[in-house]
Amino acid sequence: MIQKQINTTIEIYDSVTELPDDIQKLMKRAVDARESAYAPYSKFMVGAAIILDNGEVVKGSNQENASYPSGLCAERTAIYAAGANYPNQKIKAMAITATSVKHDVLEPIAPCGACRQAIAEYEQKQDEPIEIYFTGTKGKVIHVKALLDILPLAFDNKFL
Repeated sequence: MIQKQINTTIEIYDSVTELPDDIQKLMKRAVDARESAYAPYSKFMVGAAIILDNGEVVKGSNQENASYPSGLCAERTAIYAAGANYPNQKIKAMAITATSVKHDVLEPIAPCGACRQAIAEYEQKQDEPIEIYFTGTKGKVIHVKALLDILPLAFDNKFL
């Protein structure tokens, strides 16, 4: 047997105001996207904003459905929209923010497993990492330099 340890590094900022100006603007766009979330069941609204290498920003918000598996998370809404509308542009960074009608979301909310897998596909497609910044309604922000930092054993096309 061989035992290996997987390590990852994250950066933690005390608030959005500590982020670089361009990322603060991207996070503001994620907050704007969050406002368009359709979350009548969970009351949990998520917004995502992606900056492409051509400077375009693509936003997405979670969209729920009474048939629960039919909904879609904000991160995948944004990344699929970027892929459909700007197929030849690389994704530089993604900002994600969440809030709830029920309570203040004070911890950074990371992408779910399905979203991590979708983002990993785009990292592989563009052969370049995607920086991700995520936060709750307010408070700390977590930054990872690549999706693979939070999904180290990702499934990809080399297994097919």
